[in-house]
Amino acid sequence: MNRAVWLILIAAACSTVGIVLVFVTPHPSPILAATTAGMTILASSFLLLWACEAGQADVSQALALAAIALITVLPEYAVDMYFTWQAGQYPESEYAHYAIANMTGANRLIIGVGWAAIAILFWLKYRKTVALEGHRDLEIRFLGVASLYALVIPMKGSLVWYDGVILIGIFVWYLILSAKREVEEPEVEGPAAYLVALPKVKRRLALGGLLVLAAGAILANAERFSEGLVGTGTQLGIDEFLLVQWLAPLASEAPEFLLAIMFTLQGKPSLGLGSMLSAKLNQWTLLVGMIPAVYAISSGSLASPIPLESFQHQEILLTAAQSVLAVVLVAGGSLSVGQGALLLGLFVAQFVAPRALDQLSGIYELAPAGAYTRLLLSLIYLITAIGFILDRPTRLAAIFTRDEVAKTAAEESADPADAEILEGEVR
Repeated sequence: MNRAVWLILIAAACSTVGIVLVFVTPHPSPILAATTAGMTILASSFLLLWACEAGQADVSQALALAAIALITVLPEYAVDMYFTWQAGQYPESEYAHYAIANMTGANRLIIGVGWAAIAILFWLKYRKTVALEGHRDLEIRFLGVASLYALVIPMKGSLVWYDGVILIGIFVWYLILSAKREVEEPEVEGPAAYLVALPKVKRRLALGGLLVLAAGAILANAERFSEGLVGTGTQLGIDEFLLVQWLAPLASEAPEFLLAIMFTLQGKPSLGLGSMLSAKLNQWTLLVGMIPAVYAISSGSLASPIPLESFQHQEILLTAAQSVLAVVLVAGGSLSVGQGALLLGLFVAQFVAPRALDQLSGIYELAPAGAYTRLLLSLIYLITAIGFILDRPTRLAAIFTRDEVAKTAAEESADPADAEILEGEVR
């Protein structure tokens, strides 16, 4: 058996063991629960990613886009929706805070680590800037719209049902327009390539089996993983909010991160960055939009928004501000090593800045750093975005004009005779 088969079998075995453990050890210690369930979700995430990539060979483009968007977000969705559902059942608990922590952490990791790593690694190996394909402008536009709307949520101080309707509506609108794009042959590697090469009947059976196994393992372990993280934090004296915000998304985002880095090191960074761009758009619209919907169903009312404090609103503001800067950067059609370093530096700053500001607070008798660090970083993100726009005012306009230029060029080059006539007229 080749390497691709072994990887599929190992991931499938881990997912299967994870399901069995749910029934064999229903009440494990928090650390054991978080570890085993986390490994199960990680393995299942790989299966979902490989199956979704290979599945593009069997379904229409519109269906493929919808399926990939929904399925690849399942690991993150399962954990976040568990916290959201529990928040509706127990409004006075901390579950609402955990739901926002998981959502904001996942979104900030994609840009602050994922996008940044692609730009930096590609420059280190090839000394080049990552260039995005022209058709990615559609994702950039919709991510920009979603990011601007997300800025409104902390300003009005609530995340309610109509916010979910708007964000999910943005995602559906994006899918409709995406379905009109020309079909492209998917570029797949490793296990996904092995699955694509199977005969049609065997491929479809294999993909169906992998999707069912992975989805079942993720759903079976969502509660176990979520409660295990919270219990681990309590048992070890670690902030549960931080564990939920950063450790949980790492388990679900790792496969996509690794795939994007693999493409980058192979000299195809546009594929890696393109997948991370799609992941960000999916989570910033579909995932965030589902939070108020699930909370309303769980609580049995549309009248009451999910309970959030100023801390959570600041987290949403910081995440939205980071997203705005990221959109402005890639609107130029590329992501340079300097821009990648900027995203990574600002991401790291959210961990370093509070301690530095706490020291200044003690010296100059200022308010505790936690009260304004997120607001300060949000302001830095937004001011930096404005600075890039002022430096090149046509940057944002380019995401609306590049498609037309590309279409015109394709039409002009389609017929050699027309191209010669056009060239003669120009002369």
